[in-house]
Amino acid sequence: MINLSSFGQRWLPEIEAYMRWTVSSERQELRGLYGMLRYHLGWEDQQGRPDSAPAGKRVRPLVVLMACQAAGGDSQNAIPAAAAVELLHNFSLIHDDIEDRSPTRRHRTTLWHWVGEAQAINAGDTMFALARLALLGLRETGVAPERILDAQRLFDLTCLHLTEGQYLDIGFETRTDVTLPEYQTMIAGKTAALLAASAQLGAIAAGADDAIAGHYWRFGHELGLSFQVQDDILGIWGDEAQTGKSAASDILTRKKTLPVLYALEQAGPYAQALYAYYTADRELTPVDLSMILELLDRLGAREHAEMVARGHAQAALAALAQTDGEPEGMALLVELAGKLVGRRA
Repeated sequence: MINLSSFGQRWLPEIEAYMRWTVSSERQELRGLYGMLRYHLGWEDQQGRPDSAPAGKRVRPLVVLMACQAAGGDSQNAIPAAAAVELLHNFSLIHDDIEDRSPTRRHRTTLWHWVGEAQAINAGDTMFALARLALLGLRETGVAPERILDAQRLFDLTCLHLTEGQYLDIGFETRTDVTLPEYQTMIAGKTAALLAASAQLGAIAAGADDAIAGHYWRFGHELGLSFQVQDDILGIWGDEAQTGKSAASDILTRKKTLPVLYALEQAGPYAQALYAYYTADRELTPVDLSMILELLDRLGAREHAEMVARGHAQAALAALAQTDGEPEGMALLVELAGKLVGRRA
């Protein structure tokens, strides 16, 4: 039986080829615009020369194809949808980097840091439009017109949820009263929405009915929530050698992640002391960091977050079980879920 690694080796080149075909233009005056997109995607350097920079894990497009297979379809028919979700993901990254003022991504200068905010916004908008056009390629793979309309509606709603989640996340930076339900809403949009759509788009491309496609959406949604909570855990307790981020980076930036919000909502002196650190108008010192880690430990923050991550992972697998899908495709999705939730980086 095929595994996750061999599935990726089989299909990633075809997804990449469709993306490259989508992100192209014969118009000489627009070479710079499309060159910005190819730079962000890791295909070219700043001089327009071919490059092979790290391009991310490409998890979402693979979910599209695996879900299509699990729902009884031919993964080949879902390639336009797989390319579309990866382009949409990268549109969001271009804009996120501007909003977060991030100078680097995947060890390269971010697009906005190279070309400036205005042109990076143009590039992101172009990537969004190309993502929508890529999805319409489902017409050439035999997907019924009414199902393509369903896919387009899902795609646009997903983009709306992405931007809503980003809006909330940015707003949290200046607030000291963020609640766990608000956090859940934020990650449902910012992280889970696109993974949920990826799974559902694969089912739609396979011709699954609304009920079955809905189960695939739930699988991706719950898996996305679990993935984000695990990311929150790694942002505080992860191994720097594996994550690539400085130890406890989320604490140093006072990011309001699930472990922190859970701890702040507890009663008693430990939670009060933690609140004082998170509202102090000064930079945190190494001593502060050590004290915050101790407070989080005493408040059971890590244990709670791990329990929440497991709960969402179990809910994802329960939703997948409702589909009664093709065994090999199902096994691939189960393997992926285990890899995402159990990761250390």
